[in-house]
Amino acid sequence: MKHKAVVLTNGLLVSNDAKTAHGLIRGTERFEIVAIIDSPTLQGQDAGEILDGKHRNIPIFGSLEEVLQNQLQVDYLIIGVATVGGVLPKDMIGIVENALKSGISVVNGLHEYLTDNPVFVQLAAERNLSLIDIRKPKKRQDLHFWTGAINEVDVPIVAVLGMDCALGKRTTARLLRQSAEAKGLKAEMIFTGQTGWLQGGKYGFVFDSTLNDFVSGELEHAIVSCWKETNPDFILLEGQSALRNPSGPCGFEFIISGNARKVILVHAPKRLYFDNEPHWGLIPSVKSEIELIKHLGAEVIALALNTEHCTEEEYLAFQKAYHEELQIPVILPLEQGVETILPLILK
Repeated sequence: MKHKAVVLTNGLLVSNDAKTAHGLIRGTERFEIVAIIDSPTLQGQDAGEILDGKHRNIPIFGSLEEVLQNQLQVDYLIIGVATVGGVLPKDMIGIVENALKSGISVVNGLHEYLTDNPVFVQLAAERNLSLIDIRKPKKRQDLHFWTGAINEVDVPIVAVLGMDCALGKRTTARLLRQSAEAKGLKAEMIFTGQTGWLQGGKYGFVFDSTLNDFVSGELEHAIVSCWKETNPDFILLEGQSALRNPSGPCGFEFIISGNARKVILVHAPKRLYFDNEPHWGLIPSVKSEIELIKHLGAEVIALALNTEHCTEEEYLAFQKAYHEELQIPVILPLEQGVETILPLILK
């Protein structure tokens, strides 16, 4: 039985900061999401309809008290946001305290740990509740160093990389896994962030809380373990950040240490600056990113478009223009699905 959980976004549901909540709304094998706590202005609406127009029977409440007044069974409160620097928003502290006082355990994917807060620790201990900090680093004895075993893997390894943060890399990889399963194929996804674990990922690690010396080894260990234990047709790697995002450049490891020779690149045509911050710099062209990836020894087999801020007419025009320019398939994962690129993965 899945544990029943409510996701806390507290006014951030419609922002990119709530990408953890967005992933959980779209689906999770680890929890049953029974409600979202956000803003009174969204009270009574369905979270799926707010996210992408699909009704998912996940009501939005304006407060934890309203959730409890509706007598919903709640085992866990999940912090559903990923803030800059991983700081727990101050307006959530009292909500976490009230959840613990109400007998609800708390799951947190931020860099600021619940277990560092003595009030949370005491409340949890008094009520025999759990405080789960997903991003807590592993102990040294549990970390793996790169060995070269990755070279034994004999199935396609596909990295889903992005031109920036919060573009839908994990969602695209998850849709590919689900599409493969619907076709009778066995695909596995290596999670590399807290949301991947929350969605039920079995193989992976939290990239940005792993000591740098062991990132390559943890990636290799996850891939090799998955390959040996599940015998998949192919393996997907959930990318993080972007190759040239100055706030956290990331992705070389997936190609070089993870031996991903195929890449699906995710891009939002209307996003001009990294993290939408002009002083962080312009996002480079897709064509130059494909060339960079080629120099690393991998091939971009498809471009996936995030259609944020686009009308239907605009994103279809972008799809056509990029296909003509790059001469590779250009997919719209949420609008048209991803199954057309499965043959390219297995080719």
